Amino acid sequence: MASAATAPPPPASLRRIVAASLIGTTIEWYDFFLYGSAAALVFNKLFFPNTEPLVGTLLSFLTYAVGVAARPIGALVFGHFGDKLGRKKLLVLSLLMMGGATFAIGLLPTYGTVGLAAPVLLTVLRLVQGFALGGEWGGAVLLVSEHGDAERRGFWASWPQTGAPAGQLLATGVLSLLTALISDSAFTSWGWRIPFLLSGVLVMVGLWIRLSVDESPVFKEALARAAARKAAQGDASEKTPLVAVLRHHGRDVLVAIGARMAENISYYVITAFILVYATTSAGVSKQTALNAVLIASAVHFAVIPAWGALSDRVGRRPVSLLGAAGVGLWMFPFFSLIDTGGFGNLILAVTVGLVLHGAMYAPQAAFFSEMFATRMRYSGASIGAQFASVAAGAPAPLIATALLVDYDSSTPIALYVIAAAVVTLIAVGVAKETRHRDLSHIAEDGAADEESAGARTADARTV
Repeated sequence: MASAATAPPPPASLRRIVAASLIGTTIEWYDFFLYGSAAALVFNKLFFPNTEPLVGTLLSFLTYAVGVAARPIGALVFGHFGDKLGRKKLLVLSLLMMGGATFAIGLLPTYGTVGLAAPVLLTVLRLVQGFALGGEWGGAVLLVSEHGDAERRGFWASWPQTGAPAGQLLATGVLSLLTALISDSAFTSWGWRIPFLLSGVLVMVGLWIRLSVDESPVFKEALARAAARKAAQGDASEKTPLVAVLRHHGRDVLVAIGARMAENISYYVITAFILVYATTSAGVSKQTALNAVLIASAVHFAVIPAWGALSDRVGRRPVSLLGAAGVGLWMFPFFSLIDTGGFGNLILAVTVGLVLHGAMYAPQAAFFSEMFATRMRYSGASIGAQFASVAAGAPAPLIATALLVDYDSSTPIALYVIAAAVVTLIAVGVAKETRHRDLSHIAEDGAADEESAGARTADARTV
C-alpha cells in the first residue's frame, strides 16, 4: 500500500501536473522539430549554399544530428542534478535553455552575411537545444509517473509523450501556414525566422505553468529517507546517481537503449527524412509533404494515450513489441505509397507509420520509470533514452539521405529501419514486465517488492 507521502494526488492536481509536463515538452519538441523541418527545407540554402542540393541537405542534417548527439550529455548532467536536487528545478532550466537557443536561431545571420560563422553559430545553438532536450524528457515523464498510481501510470505518463507529436504538429502547422501565405522566396529570405521567434512567447507560457506544480512526492520521500540514513550512520557520503545506475541498473539501461532503437529511427525517417524523399524522389511539393505530416501528427497525438492505457491492461512489453514488429513490416508499403505521389497515399503512409510508432513510444515513460530506483531514476531513464539517440535518432535522417544519394532507392532505407526493429524486438523481448510496480519500493537491483515487509527492506536499500 502506498504511504501517505506517495498517495496519488486528487484528480484535479494530477491533471495540472500532467498539463505542466505536456505543455513544457510540447514547447521543447516544437523547438526541436522546427529545426528539423527547417533543416530539410531551407537551411541547406541559407547556411550551406555552395553545394549540390542533396549534399547541402546532408550537411544541414549533420547539424541536426549534432543536436541529437548532445542529448546524452544533457541526460548525464540533468539526470545527476535531477536525482540530487529534484525534478522541478531542472525542468524549468531545460525549458529556458531550449527556448533561448531557438529564439536565437531566429536572429542568426546567414552564410551570405557572415560566411562560415553562420553554420558555426547554428551548430552551437543546436548543441544547446540538444543538451536541454536531453534533460527535459526524463524529468517530465518522472514528474507525472511519480505523482500517479500504478493502476493508470501508463495512461497518465503517456501524456508527456504526446508533447512530441504536439510539438511536431505545432512546428509543421506554423511552417505549413507560412508556406501557404507567402512566396518561396519570401519564406527563404525572412519567413523562416518567424516560427523560431515565436518560441519566446511559448516559453513564457510554459514557464508560468511549470512553476505552479509541486516537486514529486516520491522523490521527496526518498530524499528524506536518504537524509535519515546519513544521520543514523554518521556518513555524509553518497554514490553519485551515474555510478549507482551503472552498478545496479546496467542491464536496464541496455534494455532502454535497445527499446529506443526502432522507435527513434522510424520516427525521424517518417517525419524528417520524408520531407526530403517526398520532394526529391516522389515529385511531391513541399506544401503537400508538410500537410501530410501535419495530418498524421494529429492522429499520432490522439493514439498515444490510448496505447498508454492499453499498456496498463496488458503490460508495457506486449504493446512495445507490437509497435516494433508493425513498423518493421510497414516500411516497404510506406515507401511504395509515397512513390505514387498521391496526397491520400502519402497521408496513409505517414499516419500508419506514426500510429505504429506510438505503440512503442507511449509505454516508454512508465516502462523506463518503473525500471529504476528513485534516487537514480532521473539518471537511469534519461541515460537509457538519450544514449540511444546517438546510435538511432542522431544519424537517422543523415543515414537515410546518404543511402538515397548512393543507391537512388528506398529499399536500403527500408532495410535500415527493419534492422532497428529487430534490435528493439530482442531488447524488449528479454526485458522484465514492470506494470504495477510501486515506484517507492524499487530496490537498487530493479526488483519490486510484493509484500510490505519486502517493501521495508527495499526502503533500506533504495537510494
